[in-house]
Amino acid sequence: MIAFSVMGMSCRTLLNYLCFGSNVTSETVLKASPVSRLFMLQVGFRNFVSQSDAVFKPEKVAVVTKTTRYEFEQQRYRYAELSEEDLKQLLAMKGSSYSGLLERHNIHTRNVEHIVESLRKEGIEVRVLQRREYNEETVQWADAIISAGGDGTMLLVASKVFDKNKPVVGVNTDPERSEGHLCLPVRYTHSFSDALKKFRRGEFRWLWRQRIRLHLEGTGINPTPVDLHEQQLSLEQHNQAHRITTDSQLRSENYNFTGPHLLPVRGLNEIFIGESLSSSNGLPILPSLPRASYYEISIDDGPWEKQKSSGLNICTGTGSKAWSYNINKLVDQAVEDILKLGTTESGLNIPLNRELIEKVTKEYNKSLVFDPEDSRMFFSIREPIINRVFSSSRQRGFANKVCVRSRCWDACMVVDGGTSFEFNDGAIATINMHEEDQLRTVILTD
Repeated sequence: MIAFSVMGMSCRTLLNYLCFGSNVTSETVLKASPVSRLFMLQVGFRNFVSQSDAVFKPEKVAVVTKTTRYEFEQQRYRYAELSEEDLKQLLAMKGSSYSGLLERHNIHTRNVEHIVESLRKEGIEVRVLQRREYNEETVQWADAIISAGGDGTMLLVASKVFDKNKPVVGVNTDPERSEGHLCLPVRYTHSFSDALKKFRRGEFRWLWRQRIRLHLEGTGINPTPVDLHEQQLSLEQHNQAHRITTDSQLRSENYNFTGPHLLPVRGLNEIFIGESLSSSNGLPILPSLPRASYYEISIDDGPWEKQKSSGLNICTGTGSKAWSYNINKLVDQAVEDILKLGTTESGLNIPLNRELIEKVTKEYNKSLVFDPEDSRMFFSIREPIINRVFSSSRQRGFANKVCVRSRCWDACMVVDGGTSFEFNDGAIATINMHEEDQLRTVILTD
């Protein structure tokens, strides 16, 4: 039936059919640049194949749950052997509501129970794990993995999945307090059985989210990560954790001072490179002061450029809605000031009403977001220092490959806000994407 329909289509109709259904017209595709047109066709063919071969009937599912704030506070003070009443008083002193935290915890717990019950009714074997219990063995065991929490839990779950054919599904278990950009639409939180029915009937689309991989090389590199998800480390603890892993590596006979070394993590949202906010030289009596990040950068094998800034963010299409968006977005006030200067300098008589200002702001900010399946990365230099020594020829833009050589003394390379690697003087990071690193997720409509 599909073959017969395609045979009867014109070239333009076929192009439009393959590219996002009716959302994008053939004229839009044909007017696009060659690079954009190629990407749209690649995604269109992938969607066509995904929709015609949509099968999602897992036999074994791992459900990885977030740590609620209530659980975190209990764990935080468990060594002090505090009673529940003591915990109530302690939270009250900090301005937090014990009853409020418990209520959110109970909402999350009930939604997790609903997910698990829905899966088991379908005859699916289920393992429920706290995020701190989640490991590679669980990933290998499961046919699919469900992240029960918010976007942070989804990022953690994705970080350990290296098989691009293993589906990962996010369910927002507390929609009132969590945005859940990476999760199913909110209604499926309370009716997960409906989502399972759609999975069985093939009424969904696979979304292959691109991810970033990192190679680290140079002198004195330490490819051992520090996991930040559960530790909630202070700056001093974070630095101490890196010192411990470095000492351990130095004692190992297998320690490699050069590389390149493929790091054991993939970035779904973004990579951030920058100095830690410390210049206390280990003396606790001195205040912590911000320190500029000093590095050299090369975009797409171009010339190396010395830069100083407050850090470098490199994101995927998935991450373009997250930190990168907030780094680069404009507010109405800034757009209004720029438009006023533009009209004054150009002599043009353009009425700057509120509607125009809001429209320009909206369109600019909208342009910062791109498709999760796009194989390009987007880099942003935060607050670059520009003088006769340091430059920033491109403060932001798309790239297929980014190389960074550290000239920092106390810097880190952080993946998705949860995994940190030392990145100090002499270390070189090569950042790019590979098709095999894609993350298989699902798209369901409301």
